[in-house]
Amino acid sequence: MPSITRPAALVRQGSLKLYATSVTVRELKLPGFYQINKLDPDGDGPGFQRLLNLGRAKKLTDYLLDGQVEGDAFLPTSLFLATSKDIPFNASTNSITFDVRDVGPFNVVDGQHRIAGLVAAADKNPVLLDFEVPVNVAIGLDDVSQMCHFLIVNTTQRSVDKAVEQQIIARLSGMVDIEDMPTIPRWIRRQVEKGEDARALTVAKYLNTDSNSPWLNKIRMANDEAVDATINQKSFVNSIKKYIFSVNNPLADASFDVNRPKMLSNYWKAIVELLVNPENEKSSIIFKTNGVDLFHISSATVFLYLANRRDFKKDTIKEVLRRGFANLSGENIGMSSPEWWERGSVASGLNTAGVRKLANALSQAINVQDGAGDIVL
Repeated sequence: MPSITRPAALVRQGSLKLYATSVTVRELKLPGFYQINKLDPDGDGPGFQRLLNLGRAKKLTDYLLDGQVEGDAFLPTSLFLATSKDIPFNASTNSITFDVRDVGPFNVVDGQHRIAGLVAAADKNPVLLDFEVPVNVAIGLDDVSQMCHFLIVNTTQRSVDKAVEQQIIARLSGMVDIEDMPTIPRWIRRQVEKGEDARALTVAKYLNTDSNSPWLNKIRMANDEAVDATINQKSFVNSIKKYIFSVNNPLADASFDVNRPKMLSNYWKAIVELLVNPENEKSSIIFKTNGVDLFHISSATVFLYLANRRDFKKDTIKEVLRRGFANLSGENIGMSSPEWWERGSVASGLNTAGVRKLANALSQAINVQDGAGDIVL
């Protein structure tokens, strides 16, 4: 495989060293020229990219094929490639020379859909093998830095799927004490250092994969295409961060980090046994955002009682919830019935204010004291 020499401009941005250059589609297709580290649905792999949208790539392919016929195919947006290796710069000729076997494969930090569209178009029309595409090549970037730059590009310039963002921030949280972290936007760094994404994802993964969990395979994780899922990772994790990690919820305490997933599994088992008709489980709003938010809000009251007793068993949780349902009054009584939670019922039409109102009513009902032996909070 011959070395590649391309005209280039050296660009320095702080400690980041970039070459602004171009490559042909023929070079992109060289064995080992690039790789796309996709984010695995379970979040445990090394990747950080979202899954390829085949429809989006095909639109570009069709455009390039049509544009080539007319002689006006146009793709000015730069790809962003990265390597952990060094590529020397020839200042006298303003060029770079590299052997793909030595510095490749380049990681695609940004531009995977453009590459897929270009390669597919060239496969159909070989003339496009000589089509040049602008490229920014970052050198000397380790994996952590590449993840950070992916976040920067995709959150400051255009939106990346929130679930993918949560997965990356969670990984960075696990690396913050063992890796040198490049400069990243302050709001991202705050999320990384706070570690809530990592802690919330631990809960979501446990509930979604444990064979005894009522949430088994019901949470659509980042880059997952599970057809039986009832809620996506973004909504579930955001609910945990907002309500389980609230300052008034005992479960927010770091001392519960190890046992929190199992404790919440017991909580949801109790809820499901009380409110979900097994024949209509897939349609129950309990497993939708309204149900998740309502019972995560109420969990602060439930787990305050449980923490005081140091008893987090499922049967104890059921008794606490039964007490609350028995003390509900007026229009709130309906939420204690499985039928109320079925698709098309009242629960389906709740807005955020309605969810919070009902959750507060349940919490107050749990706190009602009406005789000796009652629960004291």
